[in-house]
Amino acid sequence: MKAINRREMMGSLGTLAAAGGWIGLTQNEAVAGETSTDGPLREYVLPPLPYDYDALEPHIDHQTMQLHHDKHHAAYVKGLNEAIAGLEAVRKSGSPDDLAKVRGLTDSLAFNGSGHLLHTVFWGNMKKGGGGEPKGALARQIERSFGSYSAFRAHFDAAATKVQGSGWGLLAWEPLSARLIVLAAEKHQNLTMFGCVPLLVLDVWEHAYYLKYQSDRTAYVKAFWNIIHWDNVDQRLSGAMKLTL
Repeated sequence: MKAINRREMMGSLGTLAAAGGWIGLTQNEAVAGETSTDGPLREYVLPPLPYDYDALEPHIDHQTMQLHHDKHHAAYVKGLNEAIAGLEAVRKSGSPDDLAKVRGLTDSLAFNGSGHLLHTVFWGNMKKGGGGEPKGALARQIERSFGSYSAFRAHFDAAATKVQGSGWGLLAWEPLSARLIVLAAEKHQNLTMFGCVPLLVLDVWEHAYYLKYQSDRTAYVKAFWNIIHWDNVDQRLSGAMKLTL
């Protein structure tokens, strides 16, 4: 598969964002992949961070951001491409022995693909000097779905801090009923709900905060509210609401 370059990637993402793609990516966030229905399929690539490693200090430190992005996220991209290539090889072979590999490769596809997507959303959800409270359409939908911003925040905090093992807290748009929901995903892909569009995601894997917070999830989740890029979340919501059924 051909690797997509940055210029092609950003142009394709602009089209995807304008169309309200289900993952809600903005033009400043790069996830590699074929975004049109023509042309060769392309490999996934690690998107660059939209800020410097130390931009989110003191809430997330330079070393954690560098390790998290350059090592952990990169590993998901590598695993995703390997799963895609492995499944392609199985299809070409068609032998019973190779077809027996589909289960394991599909598990890897779900785990690494979800990890890649959620991390790409995660980087864009944060910025230096973020925080405060959402405004406009996002604020109205939060009040409509949860009753108040404070109720939503308490709900999100509980989901993120109590997710079993390692995983994510997510605010998502559910298009069937046109409402916001909070999910607590284990690993990257378990306990999710098909069709939901991730708007705001918080990685609570141990590697996301072990250097500074040393497994103090409550303190880590509390710090996250100081760096949320609410304009980014609002932009995702705008695209996601176009998918209401």
